[in-house]
Amino acid sequence: MSSDTTSRKRLWLWIGVPAVVVVALVAVVAWWFLKDDAPDEVNLADATAQITDTTIAAETEATTTPTQETVAVAPGDVSGTWNVDTSIGEFSYAESTGTFVGFRVDEELAGIGAITAVGRTPAVIGSLTIDGTTVTNVEITADMTAITTDDRRRDDKVLSALDTDQFPTATFTLTEPIELGDAATSGAPFSGTAIGNLTIRGVTKPISLPLEAQVVDNAIVVVGSVEIVFADYGVEVPSAPIVVSAEDRGPLEMQLFFTR
Repeated sequence: MSSDTTSRKRLWLWIGVPAVVVVALVAVVAWWFLKDDAPDEVNLADATAQITDTTIAAETEATTTPTQETVAVAPGDVSGTWNVDTSIGEFSYAESTGTFVGFRVDEELAGIGAITAVGRTPAVIGSLTIDGTTVTNVEITADMTAITTDDRRRDDKVLSALDTDQFPTATFTLTEPIELGDAATSGAPFSGTAIGNLTIRGVTKPISLPLEAQVVDNAIVVVGSVEIVFADYGVEVPSAPIVVSAEDRGPLEMQLFFTR
């Protein structure tokens, strides 16, 4: 073998090996930041696990001002107005144990594969009113400008798609009463449907929202999820060079804690 051939092989080794290492590192970094590590879907069992007598008592004491009166829930009595309580649990993208409203959408990423993109906002206000065992009123408002995903770049895309500068909130308003039955007074889990109007990006549509709820100690825990078509609300699915495809629909989900 000539010295020239040997030199060329050594040159390719010096150039090729670092290049392979760089490509591998880029692939690892991309996998790390874009891997499918989506939070679990909402479920009532995990949500109610956040409630204990001690937790509610401690957080009520911490958030009650001298002009407020703490209202305990008497056995069998759930009548009255209940407000969304964001002091229960904690919020993070990876593990949200408190109140939040969010979405899920399936994507296909180049070099990564199928993932589920999730966005959630903990900035939720609202109330529900119960008369006997019937929910007569529900009004929920979510601050969409506070949506968090797994990546700041995705955050910006989502906020742009929702046009949060012009439409910073999404709302749900109940239009038909919900009969809770014995579950309201016994503390048993309840499954039902909330029929109302959902407003996203300034567009209001009637919707039937399957939900589960349970009265636990001094709180009412509600979780729900329903698939929506984004285009119905004027929302265009965000795009990026790495996104091969993205579903035009996905679950709208919520996890809400109410106290009174």
